Amino acid sequence: MTTTLLSTADELHARVRAGRRAVVMTMGALHEGHATLIRTARGIAGPDGEVVVTVFVNPLQFGQGEDLDRYPRTLDADIELARKSGADVVFAPSADEVYPGGEPQVRITAGPMGERLEGSSRPGHFDGMLTVVAKLLHLTRPDVALYGQKDAQQLALIRRMVRDLNFGVEIVGVPTVREDDGLALSSRNRYLSAAERRTALALSSALFAGQDRHAAQEALRARAREVPATRARAEALSAIGESRAAADAHAVATAVPGGPAAVRAAARQVLDEAARLDPPLALDYLALVDPSDFTEIGRDFTGEAVLAVAARVGATRLIDNVPLTFGTFGAAS
Repeated sequence: MTTTLLSTADELHARVRAGRRAVVMTMGALHEGHATLIRTARGIAGPDGEVVVTVFVNPLQFGQGEDLDRYPRTLDADIELARKSGADVVFAPSADEVYPGGEPQVRITAGPMGERLEGSSRPGHFDGMLTVVAKLLHLTRPDVALYGQKDAQQLALIRRMVRDLNFGVEIVGVPTVREDDGLALSSRNRYLSAAERRTALALSSALFAGQDRHAAQEALRARAREVPATRARAEALSAIGESRAAADAHAVATAVPGGPAAVRAAARQVLDEAARLDPPLALDYLALVDPSDFTEIGRDFTGEAVLAVAARVGATRLIDNVPLTFGTFGAAS
């Protein structure tokens, strides 16, 4: 298929639209994670719809000392990947097209959720991100916009902005794509040396350790509920490693063995070990949060949660997360 490169909103608006328009927003340096987003968008738009990939390195979301100047610009390769993945258009506007007259005086504010985790580490980042997302939604006029779940806090804030400010667009989150060794795909992975990459694997390893601990806890709860409240119950609990003193039917059925604290501890152990590697991992945060507001969950929490981590390896800052579900007596989602 042919993929058209456009640089102005007028060019994009002049295109005849027969079906739904699906937009994938990127800062370029596209990789397989972006390709997955584009392919998903193609499926949503259908053969009669249109897939638009935006490529714009947004200066508003880079703080002082961050990597705006060295952020990779690979437009020709981006166009080719977009074409192979099913995009009809690559929209690569200039800064003047997105911000006519210079940096905008009126901006979107992320609010309290935007001050936590990534927002605390990168002040102003989410205000700049939401501002450019709002601008690009207006410039591209999509029916649906797709974002990766690797940037979980970003996705949550975009959903909140769309809901709070009545944007007429559907937001779709697409699961994180990983390399064969488990590292979440990111444009910044290319900055890592071989030794730094080995250390960076601790991010996904820590998340998987927390996920495994959570799955074991939920399986134990499910089994405890299924065993009749008889002597057989005590024997069954003993067989799966629980004390006979915990054989009371109600107590075992409602207990959360370890709960969120154990999930955090399992992940933290991996990160602590990585801090002693050469080169070391410098942890920014490890958090187990409610995705509705990105506050830490308590021991009695039920519902969907996100185990999130951010760290530096050398000069490169990486983030990752996995979704978990508490209180459903099943394995992690």
